[in-house]
Amino acid sequence: MRIFLLIAFLAATGSAELTRLEVQREEVVLKGKAFGQAGAYRKIVGQAHFALDPSLPQNQAIADLKLAPRNTQGKVEFQGDFYLLTPADPAKANGKLFYEVGNRGTKAALRVMQKAAGSPDPSTPEHFGDAYLMRQGYSILWMGWQWDVPQGRMRMELPIATENGAAITGLVRSNFIFSKRTQTASLADSGHIAYEPIHRNNPEDTLTVRDTATGTPHKLPRADWQILPNGMVTLAGGFAPGQIYEVIYRASGPRVIGCSLAATRDLIEHFKTQRQIKVAYAWGSSQSGRYLRQFLYEGFNEMEGGGAAFDGVIDEVGGAGRGSFNVRFGQASRDAEQHFNFFYPVDIFPFADGPTTDPFSKRNDSLLAKATDKKVVPKLFHILSSAEYYNRGASLTHTDPLGKSDLAIPGTSRLYMISSGAHFPGPFPPQVEDTETQAALNPLNRVPLSRALFAALDKWVSGEAEPPPSQYPKLIDRSLVQASTATWPRIPNLTLPPPNLKVYQLDFSTEPPQIGPQYATLVPAVDEDGIDKAGIRLPLVAAPLATYTGWNYRHPNAGAPSQLQGETGAILPFALSRATRNIHTDTRLSIGERYPTREHYLGLIAEAARKLVKSGLMLVEDIPDTLDLASTHYEWAIHH
Repeated sequence: MRIFLLIAFLAATGSAELTRLEVQREEVVLKGKAFGQAGAYRKIVGQAHFALDPSLPQNQAIADLKLAPRNTQGKVEFQGDFYLLTPADPAKANGKLFYEVGNRGTKAALRVMQKAAGSPDPSTPEHFGDAYLMRQGYSILWMGWQWDVPQGRMRMELPIATENGAAITGLVRSNFIFSKRTQTASLADSGHIAYEPIHRNNPEDTLTVRDTATGTPHKLPRADWQILPNGMVTLAGGFAPGQIYEVIYRASGPRVIGCSLAATRDLIEHFKTQRQIKVAYAWGSSQSGRYLRQFLYEGFNEMEGGGAAFDGVIDEVGGAGRGSFNVRFGQASRDAEQHFNFFYPVDIFPFADGPTTDPFSKRNDSLLAKATDKKVVPKLFHILSSAEYYNRGASLTHTDPLGKSDLAIPGTSRLYMISSGAHFPGPFPPQVEDTETQAALNPLNRVPLSRALFAALDKWVSGEAEPPPSQYPKLIDRSLVQASTATWPRIPNLTLPPPNLKVYQLDFSTEPPQIGPQYATLVPAVDEDGIDKAGIRLPLVAAPLATYTGWNYRHPNAGAPSQLQGETGAILPFALSRATRNIHTDTRLSIGERYPTREHYLGLIAEAARKLVKSGLMLVEDIPDTLDLASTHYEWAIHH
């Protein structure tokens, strides 16, 4: 059996432009442990090899593909890491594929969908958690898609564009902010690999500094800074915390990064035509959610042989953004936040699934225009937290670009906002992020909701049931407002309202881009506790012990304390009792005023959990963990 399967994977596929899957390692998961009726699982690791035809209509959207080197058949070759978990007995598989677009070369699907411990190479029982997907017989697949990720992560070796064999050069922009004074900075984002400068002492390269995103940049003397051989930059006297530094340098060797979009399409087409997969789902979180938005917008859900690659897609906390996933000298890791990574091609029109008109260019477009035209629109979930309204322009996914009216959500889409949720959960017990944030990090974890929504998506695609209705803030009921009118309560030692990301029309014909007029970005209105009025309330939010936010201020020691610290959220605990609450500075009721006993509090948590289960927003099997978590939070709240 093993020899047959290995040969099958090594064989030429004849499917789209995936030429072969080269198996480098194969093993039985957990010594053959049975995962429910699906039985034992195999792990298959290797390289996926591709060859794209630049003349095919489905590949025309790939920037610089026609400038990439070609083989003797006139095709562009490249390869990427793949990692597959699949039932050892194909007859026990459910015929469904769960594909995660890895965030910067990592794996998170098992951590989220199976409540597992994170691992780049799942090998222990803890790495497989409760086996939620595996018990059902899913095949779970990852592929590296970035060329520039740090060593040890899943990657894709992408071709380099040239002009008739000659090197292509162009300007690359790198901006960075620190939380403490430092002597060196990387030209790349988040530990990635930078594009190579044509000359480390190029007198035309520039380094500027400014205070705010749209502030006036001040050019620093070229003699005071230099680019080092390892892709780092050094500045005489060091980089000050909180300041925005920006290097613009001439580089060479642009990767044809849009190849990864076609590779994703072709990998899924292979599994659907050659590996007995009948239904394919894609899930991506944060950067990976934005990647899937780009994948759909560029038309890559149409397989070369026709039909949809993905039947269902979950874009989790991608907000209104896409990214540098198909541009020359693109830096895929770069995003755009309120006070970090400024003016990259992330928040660009169109933002919404349905058609809208750009008020400035007068262009009409939608995220799903190409998929609609080709009849390959997947069932699509957008999951948002409160954080994306402050750092990801999320309101633009469901309002017109000027924020004057609510948009109709297409029938194939659903949009769910997690009230007062953070972009990512902080640790528990809550901790201040060293000297980077002013408040402790928001510990709310949306894993139970993510699991339930995936189950709902599967039922929708399978024709078993409609998913839960969309839940998000709206203009019509004033649950979506300008940040200045969000009706915050009085909370001690907190400046309100917080700032939020401003989204502008950008002209990328120059570097840095020209900043044009501003689109409207709105935020959720809050109640008397500072909790978002609209959206899905997790049990810990339905019976709160604190105000939870999707934003957090920078610590004064980190500089720029009036700005937000990345995509961190905050927890702002309630007072323990009325006696300890200063009613003049804290209008929120205390814990004692809300919950006379621990049992009363846990009863409210259980009621909230049951309501979510009834609405299809929580799995019954996740109720015990929810109650245990709430009990732990209550003990912390009354003793911390």
